[in-house]
Amino acid sequence: MAETKLKCFTCQTEMTFAVAISRRDECPKCGADVRVCKNCQFYDPKVYNECRETSAEVIREKERSNLCDYFQPGGQVASQDSRDALRAAAEALFKKN
Repeated sequence: MAETKLKCFTCQTEMTFAVAISRRDECPKCGADVRVCKNCQFYDPKVYNECRETSAEVIREKERSNLCDYFQPGGQVASQDSRDALRAAAEALFKKN
């Protein structure tokens, strides 16, 4: 299984998991739960239920550990290369001719 890299939604600490993220995993820096809605790729505060997965059950506490079957780690750590590429694309977009 490939490693999963994730940023804590609370303190932005970068974490690496060699196995699946457990309901009991916590951020080593701030102690926040890791398997929470705010660390999921489907979390979106702009949509109904704050979740883009339409089949997911309603979860009221988005910052507390849960057993959602649709949890997929989101907020992955971007590599420096991808950051540089995004910055270059943005600069090219707003570049004056």
